[in-house]
Amino acid sequence: MTAIDKIQALDLIERELILCLQSAGAAFTELSKEKTSQKATETNVNQYLKSLNNVETKLSEQINYLTQVSTGQPHEGSGYASAKVLQMAWHRIQHVKSRIKDLEECKMRYIQANRMQSNRVGQNAASNTAGVMLQ
Repeated sequence: MTAIDKIQALDLIERELILCLQSAGAAFTELSKEKTSQKATETNVNQYLKSLNNVETKLSEQINYLTQVSTGQPHEGSGYASAKVLQMAWHRIQHVKSRIKDLEECKMRYIQANRMQSNRVGQNAASNTAGVMLQ
């Protein structure tokens, strides 16, 4: 079955679904009347159930077909696999950028801590030297 045949089959299912909804609407319209016709209501309900059954059967056939042909491998000519690879690469890049930013912040904190420690050591040395000179 070609892609065009599958699309035509789905189009027929859609038309059957429209008929189903129209039958349901006609049944509700008949029920909303002050004087309802039991025969007309039953006809519309039966048409609704018949259409609904056809839609269910045909959709099940389509789903079964798709289940059989789907293997988890990208369809020939499908761009899905490439798009998924690109999306995963994008996420990896964002993760790497985030980790680099975290490491950069950690580096800056380390440098600041070393500077503060150097300043304290320098101040202590200067005060020790000044104390020795005063004696």
